[in-house]
Amino acid sequence: MLVVQDAIGVSECPRGVIATIGNYDGIHIGQRSVLELVRGRAKATGLLAAAVTFDPHPLRILRPQKPVAVLTTIEQKEALLDQAGMDVVYVVRFTPEFSRTPARSFVRDFLHEKLDAKEIYVGSRFVFGYQRGGDLSLLQQMGDSFGFSAFAVDEVGFEGEAVSSTRIRTAIREGNLETAGRLLGRPYSLVGIVARGAGLGRELGWPTVNLATDNELLPANGVYASRIRFGSRQDVFDAVTNIGTRPTLYRNLERVVESHVLGFDRDVYGERAELFLYERIREERKFPNIQDLKAQIERDVEESARRLENCEDLETVGPSAGNAA
Repeated sequence: MLVVQDAIGVSECPRGVIATIGNYDGIHIGQRSVLELVRGRAKATGLLAAAVTFDPHPLRILRPQKPVAVLTTIEQKEALLDQAGMDVVYVVRFTPEFSRTPARSFVRDFLHEKLDAKEIYVGSRFVFGYQRGGDLSLLQQMGDSFGFSAFAVDEVGFEGEAVSSTRIRTAIREGNLETAGRLLGRPYSLVGIVARGAGLGRELGWPTVNLATDNELLPANGVYASRIRFGSRQDVFDAVTNIGTRPTLYRNLERVVESHVLGFDRDVYGERAELFLYERIREERKFPNIQDLKAQIERDVEESARRLENCEDLETVGPSAGNAA
């Protein structure tokens, strides 16, 4: 997959595409339905399957007083779009200046003249351009003049509600990783570098891997059934993960992500890793003494192993990104 950074500013880029446009934060099951359609149409027509996306998330520019916490890092988004079968991803830098671009100019100058889009697929409630001046109707109207077709793709529902990135964020913040995983079509994951901790886990008999995560959105504090993959290895290892402040051991409020990896005791400090979170086992709490904490950790390990045996084998994506241009 080719990634075209700053697609508005580059002088040349691949042309003749079947395209979709959107933030594509999370690449959830609703967004995947659009990507699958685009991939299918590209295969049928012999054209390129393309996704037009934005960085940073537009709401960070349009609503800076209430920034949105994105579900995926750029690295994860590109890997997921690659996995979804996109041939090219155009990354549009969303700046204050770009936010004032009229919808018609975006269609004429970018979608038509630069990309030579032949078909465009968007969500049924898709809007774009300065003051949300563009929608499906405008795309179809301008397509009649420029020789492309535009189509809406119906929303995907789950348990009576539309699947959305907002709904997934809420589930993650509440620690409801089972629902988040079903809406994403895979377990929610965190990527980052394995960092050195204080070594107290090993002293307690339960060595841990500390993840200095690149992700902005952490689930509610608690203990989670999880799996982890390290950049140097293809295997995925079962784990139990604590997210929180470790109140039994510390008085500060620094949140950490630390995992005991079952049957694994290797030096992986400094490696990239991706941590997949499946279910919340319990809330984080302060124990009266170290002995009670150690006993609870043993129960958590057993419970995590039990739950992982029963978890659906949801699709996962590794921590590597696509090629950049």
